[in-house]
Amino acid sequence: MTTRNLGQALVIPDSLLAKEATDILREHSTDLLFNHSIRVYLFAAEQGRQRNLRFDRELLYVAAAFHDLGLIEKFSSPDERFEVDGANTARQFLSTHNVAEDQVQTVWEAIALHTTPGIPKHMGPEVALLNSGVLLDVIGVGFDQFPAELREEIVARYPRTNFKEGFIQEYFAGFAHKPATTYGTVNAAICERFIPGFKSPNACDLIAASPFPDSPSHGSTS
Repeated sequence: MTTRNLGQALVIPDSLLAKEATDILREHSTDLLFNHSIRVYLFAAEQGRQRNLRFDRELLYVAAAFHDLGLIEKFSSPDERFEVDGANTARQFLSTHNVAEDQVQTVWEAIALHTTPGIPKHMGPEVALLNSGVLLDVIGVGFDQFPAELREEIVARYPRTNFKEGFIQEYFAGFAHKPATTYGTVNAAICERFIPGFKSPNACDLIAASPFPDSPSHGSTS
C-alpha cells in the first residue's frame, strides 16, 4: 500500500453527523473503548474496500462509534442486551438528525447484531462490516489478510494499551448487573467465567420445562 493510499485509508468521515458521534463517544467512553471503536471503523472500512463493497461510510462510522456505548452506565438499561442499548442510543441520535428510517434501521441492526455469530455476514454491507471490524480488533479474525502496514499504523494512532485484559474488564462490567441478558450470546461465557455460581440456561432444560405436555401417542397412522 502506498503512502498516499495509506493516508486515505486512515481518514474518518468529517461530516457534522460523524463529528457529533465522535464527540459523544469521546465524552462518555473510556480511552480504551474510544480507540477500539475508531479501530473497528478503520478496519471495517478497509475490509469493505478490499471486498469491493458499496457501503455508506458515514453510517458505518456512526455504528462503530456507538457499538459499545451500551456498556457505559449512562446508556445501559436494566434488562436489555447491551448491544440493544447501544443500538437504541444510536437510533435516538440519528432520529434527531432527520436521518431516513431505513438508514437508522441499518445502523440499529449493525450494532444490535455485532456480537452475534454467523448472521451479520449475510446481511447488508454496513452490518457485515461492523461485525468483521469487531472480530478483527477483538479476537484477530482476518489478521493475516489485513494489510500489515495499515494495521500497524492504525494501532499506532489508536493504541491497544493493555487492551486484552482491559477490554475484558470493561466489557464484563457493562453487563455484569444483568447477566440474564447474555443468554444465547457469546457474552454468557464471560458471565460464567467471572460470576461465581452463574450458569447460563441450557436449551435442553428450557425445552423440558415447557408447560406444554407431550401429546399421547396413538400409534401408527398407516
